[in-house]
Amino acid sequence: MKGKLSKITALLEMPEEIMTDKPKITIVGFEEIVIENYKNILEYDEIFIKVNTYIGAVNISGVNLKLIQMNKDDIMVMRKNR
Repeated sequence: MKGKLSKITALLEMPEEIMTDKPKITIVGFEEIVIENYKNILEYDEIFIKVNTYIGAVNISGVNLKLIQMNKDDIMVMRKNR
């Protein structure tokens, strides 16, 4: 089944994370992180956020971290300015 899915994904030129549960993590500078295909939030604090994905946990450490956006598909974490 996985082989067929890979062939279909390649044929349609679609990113693999759209057809699977693999997370896609986008980092913009030191200010913003977007995680697509996440399951839930395991820990949330101003200095540490732990996000569960289908292949394991993602740990985000920093200062003044804030959860800006969360929906069923993705989550956005930003460093807030004081």
